[in-house]
Amino acid sequence: MSIQARRHEDFGIFDGFPVQPPNELDTLRQAIENRLDHWLNHDAARADLLTSAMRAAALGAGKRMRPLLVMLVARDLGCTSPALVDVACAVELVHAASLILDDMPCMDNALLRRGRPTIHVQFGEDVTILAAVALLSRAFGILAAAQDVPPAVRARLVARLAETVGTQGLVQGQFLDLRGNRGTENDIAVTNELKTGVLLGVAVDMAAIVAQAEDGVAASLRAFALAAGHAFQLRDDFLDVAGNDSAVTGKDTGKDAHKATLINAVGQDEARRRLALHLHDAERHLAAALGPRPNTRRFVEGLFGRMPAGAPN
Repeated sequence: MSIQARRHEDFGIFDGFPVQPPNELDTLRQAIENRLDHWLNHDAARADLLTSAMRAAALGAGKRMRPLLVMLVARDLGCTSPALVDVACAVELVHAASLILDDMPCMDNALLRRGRPTIHVQFGEDVTILAAVALLSRAFGILAAAQDVPPAVRARLVARLAETVGTQGLVQGQFLDLRGNRGTENDIAVTNELKTGVLLGVAVDMAAIVAQAEDGVAASLRAFALAAGHAFQLRDDFLDVAGNDSAVTGKDTGKDAHKATLINAVGQDEARRRLALHLHDAERHLAAALGPRPNTRRFVEGLFGRMPAGAPN
């Protein structure tokens, strides 16, 4: 079925743009994998559990959505800097650190991630905490040493990543999810923005900073990331509902049954309607930022073009 012939229920909001050519995405993804492997080099002379845990957390699994967004958006903005892949890797290492902390027994107590046992199951809680700290440290080190980037731009990149990690971002989002989410729609939205949207936001912000984009373009990209973050979280919530298999999702399912999610707050039909609205907003803001340049839009269509199993028809 062509994209334009796709049912509205499948949320083919980015109609008219063919799916990203696989070889182009594969090339970018492989460049990211190779560079991550470089930054997490497992030197036989110093092989230990800590390095193994860092590599297990960051390598060989995942869609690489966030680092690919960095590279695709920056390229659509005309940036060809060889430092792009390192900026993308820094974002991915922060994402990996956030996941292994979220999965800890004192947090979400997850046993499965990306189809494998979670890092604390494999290596123990002590090693997992240290691995998360080391991944975050490595991310900032990569940015601070990035070649082919003016010092002022490097400073902006480091500052933006720090905002993403701290009490304005991921840390605050996890805290709200654990202790501060009262189940109101506003609380759920804020938590989702800080836990999910903030990493999409930093991906497009990093791309805009490296490409030295105009303020209006950066603002539209940020609005895109906010809408896409809400859509991504809703999609993830639908994947968690009863009936989806961990073998398909790659992680524990049914863990949100008693949590404050939008699906639990407003019901599946209304959540599905809002998902469509968020996708529409994401397309509108992305078009405002990038115009007819198609690479990022094709990629986003590939991510959100179809609803996961478990959502109502």
